[in-house]
Amino acid sequence: MADFFIGRQPIYDRDLQVFGYELLFRTADSSRAQIVDADRATSDVVLDALVELGLDRLVGNRRAFINLTRNFILRGYYAALPAHRVVLEVLESEPVDRSLVDAVRELAAAGYTVALDDFDYRDDLRPLVDAATIVKLDIAALGRAGIEANLRRLRGHDLRLLAEKVETPEDFALCRDLGFDYFQGYFLCRPDLVRGRRMPTNRFAILPLLAKLQSPETDFSELEALITHDVSLSYKLLSLINSAFYGRPKRVESVRQALILLGTQLVSTWVSVIAMASIEDKPAELMTTAMVRGRMCEMLARAQRVPNKDMYFTAGLFSVLDALLDTPMAEILERLPLAEEVSQALLEGTGPLGATLRVVLAYERAEWDAVTLPGVEPYVIAAAYLDAIAWAHELRSALAD
Repeated sequence: MADFFIGRQPIYDRDLQVFGYELLFRTADSSRAQIVDADRATSDVVLDALVELGLDRLVGNRRAFINLTRNFILRGYYAALPAHRVVLEVLESEPVDRSLVDAVRELAAAGYTVALDDFDYRDDLRPLVDAATIVKLDIAALGRAGIEANLRRLRGHDLRLLAEKVETPEDFALCRDLGFDYFQGYFLCRPDLVRGRRMPTNRFAILPLLAKLQSPETDFSELEALITHDVSLSYKLLSLINSAFYGRPKRVESVRQALILLGTQLVSTWVSVIAMASIEDKPAELMTTAMVRGRMCEMLARAQRVPNKDMYFTAGLFSVLDALLDTPMAEILERLPLAEEVSQALLEGTGPLGATLRVVLAYERAEWDAVTLPGVEPYVIAAAYLDAIAWAHELRSALAD
């Protein structure tokens, strides 16, 4: 189990009641962040806050202020966050262009509260101001003259003002007199550090998920809800679909859009891959093996002109489940609603699908005498193996991004 840390600093209203907490990325038991990759820092805070700890434990019934990078906004990953529980901060370091402005407007239109972090008025920021609800001013950096200049520029906008870096009683009194609505800083409270432990994925916890994904009774709406309600799954699914690996010309912005464009079968396959890859206490090479087997089975299904090549991919992918879950395959199959052909192939190696899977396993083990498949030339099998290796390593890289 790996330790993780989240900084949490309260934000107060004019009556010194807690309005919310800013959640801050921390790399260790320290009051400072060491951020190398801002996108990774944002995703870690989001996943640790929502998945590992839970917002109720971190902020109670208050709002969680979360910094978002440009990529997190443009790719629509914020959609996994509950709009009524969060305030999403647009970082001051992000370049302001039409793409960002349009995305922030969509974010606000979707019901999210938008805050502009470390704000200092410029003309190009005006469109963001129009979309925002809260503006945060770093009073230590601006000084009184800078604060008053910003307040003049912001007059007439329907905004809430938040004073950051309130370090002294005099700072607090000044900002309250100037009409600020919220206050954050060391004078009021230093950030405290919340420590948690990322639990390795419970191996049997993925079986109900895989069962839902494989069940023919799971309809479009159920599948959408299943994925959307799991922040980690939806984030990784959209990251994968929008990565260079997939090479889509147009960005996929939501789980619903992914299901419409790709179909429930393909999305279910990708989510199965992501869920299996999330098991942390197994060698990464085991998941690579699963991907190679799945892809090679699929390629050989094409070579045999099998109509349901997705079934072949599933058999190859699931052929490592016994090793992945440290459980006999027969016990696993009792809990998965797989097609009879797939179950027989995995358990007994029978049928056309079983014959294909046996060839894949024989090639993997260099058992050349067993590498024969009626109607398929040896060079086609070799090409399928090389393609599968390249594909699997590319996919692993995409999943790791």
